[in-house]
Amino acid sequence: MCYVLYVASPLTLSEIRSMLPAGITADALAPDAGRALRRHFRPARTAARLLIGPCSCDLLLDRDRAGHQEEAELRRRYSALGLTRVATIRALDAHRVAASDEPVRTAAHWRRALAGFVAEHARNAGPSFYWLRFAKGDVAEPPPAPGPATSLSAADVVANPDGWLGEDRPVIVGR
Repeated sequence: MCYVLYVASPLTLSEIRSMLPAGITADALAPDAGRALRRHFRPARTAARLLIGPCSCDLLLDRDRAGHQEEAELRRRYSALGLTRVATIRALDAHRVAASDEPVRTAAHWRRALAGFVAEHARNAGPSFYWLRFAKGDVAEPPPAPGPATSLSAADVVANPDGWLGEDRPVIVGR
């Protein structure tokens, strides 16, 4: 249970991965989940999760490996979901699975890096679909149907790396 950023793209997974900045990875969705997400963006041939470590939380929350300050927000979310103490601990443990030898980057750093990727992706592939959501179960579970998507240009994303992507607001980014 963490934040997850989904992408539906006309590119292949290998092409997406080759464009990603260091520290951001792309994992393909399971076939059923991929088909479900691609239904919301017909030009897509690939549906994936864009992750920084085990989740996409670092796009929103600054990691604090010593004090785990970002976990207060996650605990609030888990409490609102009615999770038990055991389930909360399990979810936080999953969130913590970031490589300890990797340098800590701010959420602002990751949002700028993502905006650069999104703009480059739009120039090379044309429009693609992005959707940030708080996964209420395992991040590998199929996503539910998103709401209607907003359209933005790559220039809009680069001009506003901190505000173009909101939770549960799907976005189609084109040239």
